[in-house]
Amino acid sequence: MIVAGTRPEAIKLAPVIWSLEKLGVDYVFVWSGQHYDYEMSRVFFNQLGLPDPDLDLDVRSGSHAEQTARIMIGVEKAIIDYKPSIVVAQGDTNTTLASALASVKSLTPFAHVEAGLRSWDRTMPEEVNRVVADSIAELNFAPTWLAAVNLMHSGVPLKKIYVTGNTIVDVVYKYKDLVVEWGEKLLGEYKLEPGNYALVTIHRQENTDNQWRLENIVKALIELSKHIPVVFPAHPRTTRRLEAVGLLESLKKNVKLLSPLGYFEFLGLLSKSAIVLTDSGGVQEEACILGIPTLTLRYNTERPETVLAGSNILVGVEPEKVVPIALDMIKRRSEIAKKKGCGNLIGDGTAGEKISKILNKFKDDATIETRDTREDPYIVHVLIDTSENMEDLSVKGEIIAMYDDHGFPTIDINSARKIVIRVAKHCLLTK
Repeated sequence: MIVAGTRPEAIKLAPVIWSLEKLGVDYVFVWSGQHYDYEMSRVFFNQLGLPDPDLDLDVRSGSHAEQTARIMIGVEKAIIDYKPSIVVAQGDTNTTLASALASVKSLTPFAHVEAGLRSWDRTMPEEVNRVVADSIAELNFAPTWLAAVNLMHSGVPLKKIYVTGNTIVDVVYKYKDLVVEWGEKLLGEYKLEPGNYALVTIHRQENTDNQWRLENIVKALIELSKHIPVVFPAHPRTTRRLEAVGLLESLKKNVKLLSPLGYFEFLGLLSKSAIVLTDSGGVQEEACILGIPTLTLRYNTERPETVLAGSNILVGVEPEKVVPIALDMIKRRSEIAKKKGCGNLIGDGTAGEKISKILNKFKDDATIETRDTREDPYIVHVLIDTSENMEDLSVKGEIIAMYDDHGFPTIDINSARKIVIRVAKHCLLTK
């Protein structure tokens, strides 16, 4: 059972669905309707080659508790009706959290696509959702090595971690020609010159609901517009917040405000822009793949690979920092583009295929683990030197983390010199 409910989830799960269909794997597609009414999203589904949902929960908006609860109830009923072998969800939304909780409490294994991302900021609802989903998943599909390390140090056994790359790379690679077509079309429609405008996306709660941050972002955009045209496809919720705090009219006078764009239309504008200013995790990835300079208007990111690639700078929201750094990055646009974005840092375009093959392998015998600890209920973690004979230790545990000669985490068993094992205490005493 594949569960999604927002546009980013549908985009990133599309390559998994394509590959499952190629393998002939039977699946059920459940749409929660967390952000988008399915009927309003039908064109988008068609563009991505996604099937009609087998079930539309149509939960719509609400508080975090209300929305999560409604999705949990719907997913639980779907599990009872369809009896899936595995429940799959992607990312960090309330749909992901609800799917994870409902499946595990129904004793159905949960698989988390894009597992292990961390901003280390628990004020973000997305961070809480990620941590919970990762900790109870039987299969964690980490997009990068850094994400896998985060899972290790959260106590997730290595046997539950698979580094697959990010499925967004699959999507961008597949539709790159269409993206170029849309970009050229929209340049004419909005009277823009390629490489001579800044693109903006703002939607995260920590920016829209914090008036100080929102005011600073608007100041920065207005100041930047004195140097280069600024294009802002505004999320409806962001527009409402701007209006509520009296910032909408001043922004309209200086910035080209657009209605929300379709996915390929947005990627088209992104591919032709001089720079993107965003608080979106997905846009950080997409811009990195396309080699577009990125300023992240936040104080942390769960996509540090984009910063490592040199295409993204975490800048915060203060105008005195945002504007000069943006202008400097615009000057270096061609230099950043030559780096070819993220390269293989976040994936090589085969993530969907890898994930679907693993799901196919485990679908018939995947279970939620149980354990008999009557002999010794004390579960401990032990650091073992691999120079010792593992068999002589009579240890039957699970590997949690591995370290190389330099003390750095590794996921390569051949380079491991120290291994952390989770084991029942009595096993150690039988050495």
